[in-house]
Amino acid sequence: MTPVTSPRSPRLLAAGFALLLAGCASAPVPPGISDSPWAIQSGTAASDAGPWTHKPLPGKAATRFQYERHLGRDAVAVQADASASLLRQSLRIEPQQLGQVRFSWKVSALIAGADLASRDKADAPVRIVLAFEGDRSRFSPRDAALSELVRALTGEEMPYATLMYVWCNQRAPGTVIRNTRTDRIRKLVVESGPGSLNRWLDYERDIRADYERAFGEPPGALVGVALMTDTDNTQSLAEAWYGPVRFLPASR
Repeated sequence: MTPVTSPRSPRLLAAGFALLLAGCASAPVPPGISDSPWAIQSGTAASDAGPWTHKPLPGKAATRFQYERHLGRDAVAVQADASASLLRQSLRIEPQQLGQVRFSWKVSALIAGADLASRDKADAPVRIVLAFEGDRSRFSPRDAALSELVRALTGEEMPYATLMYVWCNQRAPGTVIRNTRTDRIRKLVVESGPGSLNRWLDYERDIRADYERAFGEPPGALVGVALMTDTDNTQSLAEAWYGPVRFLPASR
C-alpha cells in the first residue's frame, strides 16, 4: 500500500486534516481567544480540556479567528477568504458522561454555490465539530490507509469518528450528510436556508442521540471539539460568529 504516492492522496490528506482535533501539533491560538470570556465560558468541568489552538490545513489559506463582543455576546468572530482552518480544543468526556452540547452562532450570508454533499463544493459558513474515540480495527481499507497517512505525516491520530453540526444551504434539519472522501466524517444539518440569517441562534443537542443517528452505533469518548468556517472549495468570502461551546453532563 502506497498512499503517499497515490494521485488521490492530497485530497484524502485534506480530509484527514479536518479530523485532527485531538492532537497537539497546532499553530499558536489567535491573540485574545485563549484567555477571553468566550474561552472561559466554553468547556465543561467533567472534561480534561486543553487550551484552544489554531489548526491550519496543508495547502490552504487560514481562516481568521478573533475574540469580540458582538450584539451583547462574547463571541469568536470568523472571516474566511478562500480559506479553511480550525479553532480546536482537546478534551475527554467518557461515553457514560456524554450529555448535551450547547452552542450558538450568527451568520450574515450563506455561501453561494456551496453544497455539503458535493466533493468540490463542500463549504459551510459554520460548523461545530466533535471528534470521538472508537475501534479503529473497524476502519474500511480506505479509511485505514487515510489514518496511516495522517499518522505518518503529522504524528497525530485520526479520530475514529467525527460528527459535525452544520448549516446547509438547502437540506432540511435532521439530514445526515456523509463525507465524500471518508466515511468517518458525518454532518448533521441543524439549520437550513437563509431564513434565520443575521441573528443569534441557540442550540442544545443530545450528543449521544445525534451520534447514534449519524453513525448507527453508540459513541466512544469525546476527545475533541472545533469551530470551522471554510470557503476553500468555492473560493468565496464568509463571516460568522460563534458563542461559547458548553458541554453539560448526562442526566442522572
